[in-house]
Amino acid sequence: MKASLFYLPSIGSRAEIEAGMAGMRPDLYQRMLKELSEQIRLGDELGYDSVSFTEHHFHIEGFELSNNPVLLDLYFAMQTKRIRVGQLGIVLPASNPIRVAEDIAMLDHMTNGRACAGFARGYQRRWVDVMAQQTHGIHGALPNQHDEIDNANRLAFEENFRIVKKCWTEEMLTFDGKFWKIPAGPTPWTLDTTEKWGKGVENGILKAVGVVPKPLQKPHPPLFQPFASSENTVRFCAREGITPILPPMHPFHEDKLYSVYSEVSGKPKGQGVGVLRDVIIADTDEQAMALWRDSGQFSGRAWFEPFGFRKGMQDPKTGEFPTAEQIIAQGYAFVGTVDTVLRAMETQQRRQPVDWVFCYTYNSLVPHDLLMKSIDRFWTDVMSRFH
Repeated sequence: MKASLFYLPSIGSRAEIEAGMAGMRPDLYQRMLKELSEQIRLGDELGYDSVSFTEHHFHIEGFELSNNPVLLDLYFAMQTKRIRVGQLGIVLPASNPIRVAEDIAMLDHMTNGRACAGFARGYQRRWVDVMAQQTHGIHGALPNQHDEIDNANRLAFEENFRIVKKCWTEEMLTFDGKFWKIPAGPTPWTLDTTEKWGKGVENGILKAVGVVPKPLQKPHPPLFQPFASSENTVRFCAREGITPILPPMHPFHEDKLYSVYSEVSGKPKGQGVGVLRDVIIADTDEQAMALWRDSGQFSGRAWFEPFGFRKGMQDPKTGEFPTAEQIIAQGYAFVGTVDTVLRAMETQQRRQPVDWVFCYTYNSLVPHDLLMKSIDRFWTDVMSRFH
């Protein structure tokens, strides 16, 4: 099993966020960068396999200040030696796929082949609708949403993904899709230099473009998709060789998705799959639970539950949700002492072995010094049993 530090970078503590408009404070952003640098350098020294960041915009509230994950990747790669850097993920329906392909290929070269590539569909309408407005009809789509908005978002995501892969793997790019046409139409290009030393022109008209640079890793960096919770998404990942990262889900839903991925990919059940887990290790279970209340549970209720992310844990027969203690005991969160977390992780792996665990760290919401200890303990005392 491999482990990744996962950041939806928070800019302040619970009290600082509850004071209002934390995202506007440059002092908090500077502190966040300093603390993340120390945490990621520690992860690099310990042996964590990767670190990854989400993409979100306009987060004045202070949650998830990560509007450019590739830029964060490069910033932290310049401070480390071996840890891989990636995105969970770039929201493709709101992006220019050629720019995405170029940016990740540049990152791959600048990190000497340490880049990972992660792509998401985008669910927050406040920013997806603004940033994707030039792709007509594309909006944010909530988890478990199955309607015209969801369908348009999925079509745009899959088309952009195909373009990104073609940019990386084909010398010259042409594309004729619903949202993108490359070239865009009859484009005159009569440059002698292209005629002598380039490619893609016939009778003075552009017929194809060459996207450069190509990635250093061949055929491209490893691919990931957060946070897969639908059968359609998991099937797509299995067909495309993408590692889906599953959020905590009731076994009824979870088992179905593992089975679908295995059926389509031809891999043993759980192979090629990752899970997202809250990770907080402290001296006592009580201390860890207190930290979790002000981090994972606080941000979950304030920010993620309104978008429907908790529904996957609901028992489809009884309608009940597990308690915090049950979540830990069943291995859906790694919160407690080293022994408690070891038991939780063993429970998770017995129920469904996976290749990756993405450790949601709750920076800033968990005090920096305690989070540094938690990162150390998880790798040294827990992952040493599984890595």
